[in-house]
Amino acid sequence: MDTTRHENAHDTGLQRGLKNRHIQLIALGGAVGTGLFLGSAGVLQLAGPSMILGYAIGGFIAFLIMRQLGEMIVEEPVAGSFSHFAHAYWGRFAGFLSGWNYWVLYVLVGMAELTAVGKYVHFWWPEIPTWATAAVFFLFINAINLANVKMFGEAEFWFAIIKVVAIIGMILLGLYLLFSGRGGEQAAVSNLWSHGGFFPKGIGGLVMAMAFIMFAFGGLELVGIAAAETSEPRTVIPRAINQVVYRILIFYIGALAVLLALYPWDALLTSLNAAGDAYSGSPFVRIFSLLGSDIAAHVLNFVVLTAALSVYNSGVYCNSRMLYGLAKQGDAPAALAHTDKRGVPVAAIAASALVTLLCVLVNYLLPQQALEILMSLVVSALVINWAMISLAHLKFRKAMSARGVTTGFPAIWHPLGNYLCLAFLALILVVLALTPGIRIAVWLIPPWLLLIWAGYRLRMRGRTAAAA
Repeated sequence: MDTTRHENAHDTGLQRGLKNRHIQLIALGGAVGTGLFLGSAGVLQLAGPSMILGYAIGGFIAFLIMRQLGEMIVEEPVAGSFSHFAHAYWGRFAGFLSGWNYWVLYVLVGMAELTAVGKYVHFWWPEIPTWATAAVFFLFINAINLANVKMFGEAEFWFAIIKVVAIIGMILLGLYLLFSGRGGEQAAVSNLWSHGGFFPKGIGGLVMAMAFIMFAFGGLELVGIAAAETSEPRTVIPRAINQVVYRILIFYIGALAVLLALYPWDALLTSLNAAGDAYSGSPFVRIFSLLGSDIAAHVLNFVVLTAALSVYNSGVYCNSRMLYGLAKQGDAPAALAHTDKRGVPVAAIAASALVTLLCVLVNYLLPQQALEILMSLVVSALVINWAMISLAHLKFRKAMSARGVTTGFPAIWHPLGNYLCLAFLALILVVLALTPGIRIAVWLIPPWLLLIWAGYRLRMRGRTAAAA
């Protein structure tokens, strides 16, 4: 197939300003953030060392879904990504639901990341309220995205570079402390199983932790949104998606295994809870503080701060491009499809920012509960989003088979992989529904779907009236 012709068929007002190095690091940026650095504290409380297995399972499911999305993206690298695929191969309402749900998902992700930033700043200045920190970084990140797509790509590239270097450095330092004896008497590989076993809370504890583990993998699909502004997507996108496996092994499994070997998990959890709640600080930072390595703790706190900003930066980008794609296919107001002379969808960025500002209010009213509530809402929206990707992929493959088209980047285990992913996502909803304090995230799904349906009917009525 003529790649150039195929890509130009989907030309928009956006500019293909993202290069291979940007996409590789954007894929990494979406995968490593608050879910690992701060969310792992709640997971530790529920599952203990078995959280390592939980992140491996969650990562595998995420990879299967990424391959399903990747197969569709490589054939049609368009703005709006999976909303477009749901729209084209499933139906107009499916595209409407997929797109608006993803937009809300990343508004919630943005709120969660800005809340996490406040938690990290508390490590240095505990007197600064989280809402104030959220407001400052809200303005900073939106200013970057209003520049141009290359500015976003460069910012995300360097944010992600800091994360990569720091996590690898942390793993190496941890291994050195572990095997040189400098980590103290409590540092031992046996910490992974000697304090109540590898499953101290039983298999049930691990299952209950899976909902919070899935929060960590929300953002991998960012590659799909970036496809419309990627040069040579048929080459770059498969490479980025296939490397997800290695990133999960190194940055999740490797980092957590070293972390939990350095200090008994139960003692670490006691230290975190002593500061107010399990989410009062990053386990990664706390572990080095407990070991007396203050310099490493300060450096790592800076890193986890930039990691949260990185994911929020990606979220602002995602939301604006999803709104842009929705407007292009007629599912959002036409004004949101406007781009300025630099190819920046200013109206879409502004609309997303306005809603994300609610984060400041949430942190002002509920400073202690804000992060856990936002994380559970993110997971519910993520379940809908990933289920839509798997279901749209089944429709896509059926359409391709009917046309006799052999795709260039086929998904793994189709269709069994799709059904496995859908069953896993159903399990996550059950877990959320059984967890006190956050089950409201599941009960809100039916009214949310009804609200989307009402919005869709209103939009269709408006289009019909305009056509008449």
